[in-house]
Amino acid sequence: MKQGTTILTLDNGYHLWTNTQGQGDIHLLCLHGGPGGNHEYWENFGEQLADLGVQVHMYDQLGSFYSDQPDYSDPETAAKYLTTDYFLGEVEEVRQKLGLDHFYLIGQSWGGALTQLYALKYGEHLKGAIISSMIDNIDEYVVHINQVREDALPPSAVAYMKQIEASGDWKDPQYQAYVDVLNKGYVDRKQPPAISHLIDTTGTAVYNAFQGDNEFVVTGKLKDWDIRDQIHNITVPTLLTFGEHETMPVASAQRMAEVIPHARLVTTPNGGHHHMIDNAPVYFEHLKQFITDVENGTFND
Repeated sequence: MKQGTTILTLDNGYHLWTNTQGQGDIHLLCLHGGPGGNHEYWENFGEQLADLGVQVHMYDQLGSFYSDQPDYSDPETAAKYLTTDYFLGEVEEVRQKLGLDHFYLIGQSWGGALTQLYALKYGEHLKGAIISSMIDNIDEYVVHINQVREDALPPSAVAYMKQIEASGDWKDPQYQAYVDVLNKGYVDRKQPPAISHLIDTTGTAVYNAFQGDNEFVVTGKLKDWDIRDQIHNITVPTLLTFGEHETMPVASAQRMAEVIPHARLVTTPNGGHHHMIDNAPVYFEHLKQFITDVENGTFND
């Protein structure tokens, strides 16, 4: 399969940036978070998984970084493309256009939501699913992140954040300073320079529509995300991987591991939401063990 960057033209006419790294017969397709994030934390996966013979495929979703940016200010465009159904269909179209089948699908955060939905709808194409830092509903997430900030910040700071959230003054400097404190404790604990930028590269139109202003408040479409009544129908081998200092509740992941028929839960010490960066050796040890076990037919829940 062609290595490096390929620009895919979707059936809707938009273009997606994709990149393939590595050689071998095992294929891993990577779904980034956000929504509106990008591929960057997948960039070393080809190198890390080279000894297993894994080809790693990554792409920026529509509205993200290197891929096309629709004019979401147009109501018709927003209604058509700012939906979970659109992004799920996009995963399947990318799979087809890259020629993948019997592959592994990994999704981080929002990408983990898409991975769950893909496993439910298109599971016949999967060897395995890796759900990285994402649970099956937002209600438990909101309870957890509220507790996180109450533990991390003084009561006066939490009260100030709630006041700003009520007013919708998201650009308030003190509010964003508190968000930065929380990000450093629970999202990007390692603060890696390798994926930092001179400007914010987030696809904010997409992120704001689904999430809101930041990771610690949900005001967008994801507030209604809940597939707790469906995950028992995920039948492929499934790895649930979470950081020990997460924005996502590990207790919910433990429940998911009991409900999904063939699931394994692993946690990464000293890892936050992006634990593939915060503690890469442990993260990749878990990931490689999962792929090896599935490939060898020795995976068990």
